[in-house]
Amino acid sequence: MWKTPWFRWAAVLGFALGGFFDGILLHQILQWHHLLSLVPGVDDLRLQVLWDGWFHALMYLVALAGLAGLWRQHGAGAASHGWPLLGALLVGFGLWHVADTLLSHWLLQIHRIRVDSDDPLPWDLLWLALFGIAPLLLGWRLRHRAGGPGLPGASALLALAAVSAGAGAWALLPPAQTGFATVAFAPGTTPRAVYAALDALDARLVWSDRALGVVVVAVAPERRWDFYRHGAWLVSGAGVPAGCFNWSRA
Repeated sequence: MWKTPWFRWAAVLGFALGGFFDGILLHQILQWHHLLSLVPGVDDLRLQVLWDGWFHALMYLVALAGLAGLWRQHGAGAASHGWPLLGALLVGFGLWHVADTLLSHWLLQIHRIRVDSDDPLPWDLLWLALFGIAPLLLGWRLRHRAGGPGLPGASALLALAAVSAGAGAWALLPPAQTGFATVAFAPGTTPRAVYAALDALDARLVWSDRALGVVVVAVAPERRWDFYRHGAWLVSGAGVPAGCFNWSRA
């Protein structure tokens, strides 16, 4: 089955969906870790968010490659759909979590599933079993199953494209408004300039890092845009796609 091009490209797309699932759920919603949470010297929130963003950008490229490959196979009349296609997606999805566990968690140790746990190994093993091994085995069983949901090839590809785009675009949505905004100022912005911005916008400081490069403030939603006039690079909830930054907790 691996010798079939459409199966390989579907698995590539499933691999990307596994990366989106990991990044959106664990990096943003649950916030159990960032991509480089355990890398020495990368403790600045701006750097953590930046690398999470590069990770999602890479998953977009992988997803686009998978979709392009499937589209070529569809045009050549070699694409399949139904249960075999779902099986290939699940195989790729599971492979992502197996690769992430072996490389990122145990070999490179750049993060664990829960970096705040005193014993992270059980969390790694549970995640590996639920989202790595189980989808991988299920997908492998479905790859030869006849019939399926009945979606024609073109409709299936459009549905997969919508799922991929929707999964990545989830990162652009801010959480429910809480009255707080996270602001990252450009490197070189002095504490005096930050306090001047807070005073000008009638914003109350809630939290900051040591250098006042990243701050959490209580400010009226309609005034968040104005932080960009005071040297901000990213402001959560200001209508700009800030990705993981919109979901960051202090």
